[in-house]
Amino acid sequence: MSVRIDDPARLGRTLLPGRRVLGWAEWGPPDGIPVLLSPGAATGRWLGVGGGVPDALGVRLISVERPGTGVSTPLPGRTFADHAADIGAFAALRGLGRPLMVANSQGAPFALACAAAGVVAGLAVVSGADEIAAPAFAAALPQELRGLVELVARDPARAERTFAGFGPEAMWDLVMKGSPACDLEVYQDAAFASAYRRALAEGFAQGPAGYARDTVLAMGRWPFDLASITVPVDLWYGEEDTSHSPDNGAALAGRIPGAERHLVPGIGGAVLWTHTEPILRTLLDRAG
Repeated sequence: MSVRIDDPARLGRTLLPGRRVLGWAEWGPPDGIPVLLSPGAATGRWLGVGGGVPDALGVRLISVERPGTGVSTPLPGRTFADHAADIGAFAALRGLGRPLMVANSQGAPFALACAAAGVVAGLAVVSGADEIAAPAFAAALPQELRGLVELVARDPARAERTFAGFGPEAMWDLVMKGSPACDLEVYQDAAFASAYRRALAEGFAQGPAGYARDTVLAMGRWPFDLASITVPVDLWYGEEDTSHSPDNGAALAGRIPGAERHLVPGIGGAVLWTHTEPILRTLLDRAG
């Protein structure tokens, strides 16, 4: 399946208080409705959404690299609260007001932290990494994954060193081996593969520490209160997705007041790129 992927229209860096920078990329009209993109695991700012959709919907899509990935300044030991504060500062500095947000894969818990902190006005979680450390999921996890979750809980510093053994090729191989055929048709399309590989190379450009810290946070217990979220949240999962949530977001949707869950047939974790238009349109409509 061929999915159009556009290069960013604009690239930049924003200086935060404390002299750190966050790298970003934009698609769509510069005067469009601001929608931040919380990217998936180890991907830099180069990989956006389905090509042409931001322009068609009047969306100014802004992908923001987390600390230690891409060109964003590392922040060792950072927390979810640090991330929400960074995004709040970024939005204020760039005059975005209280933006909307779309999150992909491992970007989901970071986006949910922003929603819980009141930093964003609406959220679409797409193929979202679930809170797999929640006790309710223990019996449902494959043995290897359960072992990693237990390691994060028991010795997070050691877990972080373990995750630091990954690089762009290992991440590519991990995704390819864990994806159903319907996703591989997207990921292995020449144009998509080129953009994805570039984003992975950017994600690891400073080394693996940013990805490793992200993963320890995502695979541990989430310290923010999902029940405190008051903005509209939509959860999108492909029915063929077996990688991101043991129940494709069913329990997660029940923990977020007013959340709506959408299951898309015929696709798995690639749903952000195959169904960009309904995802963004629903986000805009729900946020009013």
